[in-house]
Amino acid sequence: MSTSVEDYDKMSEEERKAKDKADREREVTEQAALPYKWTQLLGEVDVHVPVPKGTRGRDLAVVIQKKKLSLGLKGAKDKILEGELCKEIKVEDSTWTLEDDTVLVHIEKLNREQWWENVLTHHPKIDTTKIEPTDSKLSDLDGETRGMVEKMMFDNQQKQMGKPTSDELKKMETLKKFQAAHPELDFSNAKIS
Repeated sequence: MSTSVEDYDKMSEEERKAKDKADREREVTEQAALPYKWTQLLGEVDVHVPVPKGTRGRDLAVVIQKKKLSLGLKGAKDKILEGELCKEIKVEDSTWTLEDDTVLVHIEKLNREQWWENVLTHHPKIDTTKIEPTDSKLSDLDGETRGMVEKMMFDNQQKQMGKPTSDELKKMETLKKFQAAHPELDFSNAKIS
């Protein structure tokens, strides 16, 4: 039974905790019943599929498509898992390997900014609002993203202190250079936005 946001907001702290605990227990039970285990980061999903002891790579039939995933033993009537992926993936960056009677399917998400509720659309969903991402460090980010994050942090710090942001500082610097190059112009009434 799902609870609306309004109903959830009306609950006491204890009722919320009890509901969250019950939802989490249901989720764990549903996920445990799947023929695989899965984990995700914002940009990728790893699906761990147990296979019979002694299975070799050539015994497997694995299909990874933009919106479809299928894995089974060649010649077997039923697949171990098969269905439509909940979101589109980067096929060329997705792979599978076989290690210790487990197939690891590594999926690169097309949208690297969104948590998945499930792997296959017909399987039970998890509550993505309860995901607690692992801590990441600025050094883990690529150069461009790191620069953006550092700029945002600087701008936020400047705003909190009532000082100009990096964009405002850049405009002020440009104006100073222009004024120095053109001392004959009067900027006393200039408004810079």
